[in-house]
Amino acid sequence: MQSSLTMRALIVDDFQTATFRSAEIPRPEPTASQVLVRIKASNVNPLDSKIRTGKAPHAKPILPAILGTDLAGVVEAVGQDITAFKIGDEVYGFTGGVGGLQGSLAQFVAVDADLLAKKPVNLTMREAAALPLVFLTAWEGLVDRANVRTDQNVLILGGSGGVGHIAVQIAKAKGAKVFATASAAKHDMIQQLGAIPIDYHSTSIEQIVQMFTDGRGFDLVYDTVGGFVLDNAFQAVRLWIRRQ
Repeated sequence: MQSSLTMRALIVDDFQTATFRSAEIPRPEPTASQVLVRIKASNVNPLDSKIRTGKAPHAKPILPAILGTDLAGVVEAVGQDITAFKIGDEVYGFTGGVGGLQGSLAQFVAVDADLLAKKPVNLTMREAAALPLVFLTAWEGLVDRANVRTDQNVLILGGSGGVGHIAVQIAKAKGAKVFATASAAKHDMIQQLGAIPIDYHSTSIEQIVQMFTDGRGFDLVYDTVGGFVLDNAFQAVRLWIRRQ
């Protein structure tokens, strides 16, 4: 029988096999600025897969590691300095999985309170757990750096992916006219999110620029794919000449 002072967790011991080992380990205790969360759902991002196989040294994982960056769950305990959360609150946000910090592939985790928010009541635990990293990525690019705004023509390259479908919604919410590349099978989803879908299989970047901007280029292009698609992004964006 599992003790109340322990928890089950999935542990990666080495990057060569990259297999998970299920183990019973001590349950963490929150510090003064932390919240102890009983995890109900955990998300898997491409970054998590790269960390697991040793392909993300910038994340500075320390083995053995409990991976997982995103979570949703219920507050089990709070540190003495915490006023924003109470026991029983449903929350979502970031945890660790990097730099030696415990990730979300466990029953419990002690999380910095600044990395959590109360879960929207209209989202399930699984839906909420899928949001943090992709939303932050899309927001940082579109809002913090590009300052997306009303009446801009915005092209999202890879609009049906994890970051892409969030980027579509953020740009739309900011009042932009949004276009998004996706395979034909994903066009209904793109339209439901409020964007104009473009089939990247049958339409070249030159054709996209001509068809949707009369050759002028898009005010803002957000690439979620990389590689040659990033080259397409530079071809698709409108050139601005700053007057002295």
